[in-house]
Amino acid sequence: MYVAFVAGGIASGKSSFARRLQARGARRIDLDQLSREVLAPGSDCLKAVAREFGGDLLDPVTGEPDRALLAQRAFATAGDTARLEAIELPHIGLALMRRLSSLSRLSDAPSCVVVEVPLLDRFQSYVHLADEVVAIACPLGERRRRAIGRGMDGADFDARAARQPSDEYLGSHCDTLVDNRGGADELMARADAWWESHQANGWRPARKAE
Repeated sequence: MYVAFVAGGIASGKSSFARRLQARGARRIDLDQLSREVLAPGSDCLKAVAREFGGDLLDPVTGEPDRALLAQRAFATAGDTARLEAIELPHIGLALMRRLSSLSRLSDAPSCVVVEVPLLDRFQSYVHLADEVVAIACPLGERRRRAIGRGMDGADFDARAARQPSDEYLGSHCDTLVDNRGGADELMARADAWWESHQANGWRPARKAE
């Protein structure tokens, strides 16, 4: 079972690339979704987050976290963000390992699993799980233009992008760099070419980055 991490910043095209591979037959795992799952009511992760950032984050009846309030507190400073990541990332990594193990044991296990990784720099300790790291690169200004065109506030984009690794970082920590300065059709063509090449090569591991 070939595991590909697909990394990229906000509005880079990472999700579009991953979903195209999913349409071709890959199983897709979104780490953003896993991060929401590990914060389920009653989970060890959520309990630890509440101890660190305040018990009033939790609904007294349902135990659901107030995600807006958590974001307000956890992203107030770089130090606060680091505190949240120190709690969450081990739980997300464990959840990913369990998901991959479960998929590999299926009688009809997929030939390829694509994992969307928004913060590759924080997730480096789990890169050993991947057979390949694919980075989707697009200049910051173009990503900002695309995000605003989809309705995102410019200040919100700037704040999110500032917390993510640069294209330079991604380029130096990936096995395959996909340039997404072109349009959506070009990106889809590159995803198709990636899939067809790997399928033809029998899904041989491509890891070379440290």
